Amino acid sequence: MNTEFFIAKRITKESKSRFSRPMINIAISAIAISITVMILSISIVNGFKKNIIDKVIGFQSHIQITHFNHGNSYISEKISNSDSLIKSIRNIDQILNIQKFANKTGILKKEDKIHGIIIKGVGENFDFSFFEKNLIKGKTLNFNDSLISNKILVSKKICAKFKLNIGDEINIYFIQNPPRVKKFKISGIYETGLSEMDELIIISDIKNIQKLNDWGANEIGGLEIKVKDFNKVDDVSKKIYETIDFNLNTKNIKEINTQIFDWLKLQDLNVKVIIFLMLIISLVNITTTLLILILERSYLIGLLKSIGANDWSIRKIFLFNSIYIITKGVILGNIFGILILLIQYYFAPFSLDETTYYMSKVPVDINFINILILNIITIVTCWITLIIPSYLIRKITPIKHLQFK
Repeated sequence: MNTEFFIAKRITKESKSRFSRPMINIAISAIAISITVMILSISIVNGFKKNIIDKVIGFQSHIQITHFNHGNSYISEKISNSDSLIKSIRNIDQILNIQKFANKTGILKKEDKIHGIIIKGVGENFDFSFFEKNLIKGKTLNFNDSLISNKILVSKKICAKFKLNIGDEINIYFIQNPPRVKKFKISGIYETGLSEMDELIIISDIKNIQKLNDWGANEIGGLEIKVKDFNKVDDVSKKIYETIDFNLNTKNIKEINTQIFDWLKLQDLNVKVIIFLMLIISLVNITTTLLILILERSYLIGLLKSIGANDWSIRKIFLFNSIYIITKGVILGNIFGILILLIQYYFAPFSLDETTYYMSKVPVDINFINILILNIITIVTCWITLIIPSYLIRKITPIKHLQFK
């Protein structure tokens, strides 16, 4: 039998002090609340980041290959869609999909309303999974090798502004020399919540852009590449750049949308601050509780020393006592935190302003590895911190504390 553990268990269960018992409950509650807040913080921020990144990637993919002169312009410079270029890219590890595209600016006009848009022309190899996921009406585009489709995907925001619906026809004006106008038919309506993109992007057959620009069938605005692992997008982008011709350039999604990704990095900083503050609260509470337990049990410490117990053996009694408090708080915190996440995941009772946060409900990413790491950090940090106040036991002498009982 472990004597120190046995005494610690008896102290915890039989403590009826009006002062120590409330302090133990407060310490357990503080740790439980801290764990709950940390789990919620990291899960919500990770869910938020994942949601935003998925939406940005859905519109622009992981990596874009464009003409070197393209820069950040919305208007595509033509490049040749050669088989040798595609083959050289496919030989690179991590490549999941390669799809052609071309962008062209235009003006959507109906009666007295006008709205600037970007038509993104795509081909038969385009991955529509993102738009299918966010489609609220109609269907995505079908392509024919010989015919040009006049069907388009339009966002709910644009449709609401112009009072459009599935099957409606709209005229889009293109400012070029000479100016042109083309009639399109709405095939599907999507809504992603990413208002900056929803208000701009219309998806069309790339043949429309080629015809408007007087391009050949093998001339495109660029290639979009999806990779298997987002964390390796920088390395893959560098390898592609080393492979392609001198007149071409690569940009990954982080370089195209620097403002969004810089903003998302700030969210990581917020989480770190919250975790740090919650750890401090837990440490202060558990340390204070241990000091109170030691001072309250000074007679017991003196008695144990008088019968030969050494300082480390007595310290272990109170460390076991504190570990019980920490463990109980951590378990309760995990139960509450995971329960709240599951409720939000399946029922979404907590909503957001979509115009500000790009989504209508609080997103959650339930990652049990992250939760396990949080638990380990909390338990280890608390336990290491507890060793310091436990040194107070060395200052307690039997002769001073036994005579006043």
